[in-house]
Amino acid sequence: MTTTWQFTISLGIGVLVGIGYGLLKVRSPAPPPVALVGLLGMLVGQQLISWLRW
Repeated sequence: MTTTWQFTISLGIGVLVGIGYGLLKVRSPAPPPVALVGLLGMLVGQQLISWLRW
């Protein structure tokens, strides 16, 4: 399974769970958006280093 496919599946499941939380009117236990952007930055940096070492 390719990495892109894994990200797509993960995103899709996350959206479905988010819809479930919205329908149940339950607050998501996810961290605030600022923390999520920081995590995204960490992932991009890690992938960049992997790409540069190729």
